[in-house]
Amino acid sequence: MWRAVELSSRAQHTTPPNPDVGCVILDAHGEVAGEGWHERPGAPHAEIVALREAGHRASGGTAVVTLEPCSHEGRTGPCTTALIDAGVRRVVYAVTDPNPQATGGADVLRAHGIEVDGGLLASEAAAVNARWLTPFHTGRPFVVWKYAATLDGRSAAADGTSRWITGAGARAEVHRLRAAVDTIVVGSATVIADDPQLTVRHGGTPVPYAEQPLRVVVDSAARTPATARVCDDAAPTWIATAAEVGSTPDGRVDLHKLLATLYERGQRYLLLEGGPALAGAFWQARVVDRVVAYIAPALLGAGPTALAHAGIDTIDDAIRLDVREVTTVDGDVRITATPHPAPDSGVAGPQQPAVAAAADEEA
Repeated sequence: MWRAVELSSRAQHTTPPNPDVGCVILDAHGEVAGEGWHERPGAPHAEIVALREAGHRASGGTAVVTLEPCSHEGRTGPCTTALIDAGVRRVVYAVTDPNPQATGGADVLRAHGIEVDGGLLASEAAAVNARWLTPFHTGRPFVVWKYAATLDGRSAAADGTSRWITGAGARAEVHRLRAAVDTIVVGSATVIADDPQLTVRHGGTPVPYAEQPLRVVVDSAARTPATARVCDDAAPTWIATAAEVGSTPDGRVDLHKLLATLYERGQRYLLLEGGPALAGAFWQARVVDRVVAYIAPALLGAGPTALAHAGIDTIDDAIRLDVREVTTVDGDVRITATPHPAPDSGVAGPQQPAVAAAADEEA
């Protein structure tokens, strides 16, 4: 199962909106006969890939998979059918499938005489797949806060300039991050100050409209200019105002209601790209699930910080993070971390295997 968990992490930027799943097939003698992981929507599921590699050796063997095998017909056929047809004797899975359209695979397998056990390394497998599991348990999208800052924590210079803090490699990675999500969120102050387009581009070339994430501007007082680039026809856009979404007592957009509305509209994976005020509001609401920080080896000494007030008044209230990965990207440092303890997501997991500007001040 440890191997299956490691395999499940190999395509985390290409599988959305599907889950990250890994599978190992053992033959009747307990030897590894096949391995596989799900690579992208429409591609074979992990079990299918592993079964193809195993061939006839799967008969009488064991399938070890990080997510309960599906029992429904989607873009591909049910994995339960493939396991049954292959003559697998036993299936061991880590996490029960929470998707009401796909759950029940374990019962189908048992009905065909296959021994099934669940829960092995469940927290470890869930940690890798938190992006997909969290929405089912919380009723909101999985939220990733991405920011860039200098080594002394500045997101812009004292005169407000911030282009470019990080290098070309980090900026290219951001477009890959955008391509993996279905929603990008900023505040109206970012739109007014920087006029970003917030689209996915690869090598400077925009991807098709149908593949662009939804652009959401958190705009409590409806300040976004009609001429802003986020209002163009390059990608879908929602200007989320307090009047439409719902407001907090001080008139700001209620972030919990905003996220619930996005979930109801089918959005499951959100990239927060707003500035310090909006980031602070998300942290104060305790709805950030992952941090991806790009730190440039530069010093400014003055200017706005990456995070504004987050409801923290004493060191005892500091938000602690578990660092999952630290790597360099063309001279910049990328840090991936998760809150500790995690938000109330229903997803446990102490360890995840190593895997590869200004905000709406009213938000």
